[in-house]
Amino acid sequence: MGSRVQVLQLFKALHRTRKEVFRGDNQALEAARQKINSEFRSHFTESSPEQITKLLKLGSDVEVILRKTVIQGVHTNHDTIFLRPREDVLLDNVPFNDNPTKKTT
Repeated sequence: MGSRVQVLQLFKALHRTRKEVFRGDNQALEAARQKINSEFRSHFTESSPEQITKLLKLGSDVEVILRKTVIQGVHTNHDTIFLRPREDVLLDNVPFNDNPTKKTT
């Protein structure tokens, strides 16, 4: 697949993730939009295939981090924050084990 197509797909994926992660927070949505656009604009003339590959990897890593680790919090009063977790950030809880067994090698 051509690098131009990959760049456009990453650009769209980052904006879709931004809209999902910061839903309802206009200030964060606009800041993320400006940051994504400025980063892509600053590397617009990049022609080195190795550098393009590195930048694509960085962008896809950022998209995964945003999608899997960012949780929205809304102040409901002076000492309470309401969290809005998404399915992507919810993990299965592993029960605590008081008697762990040692692995044998």
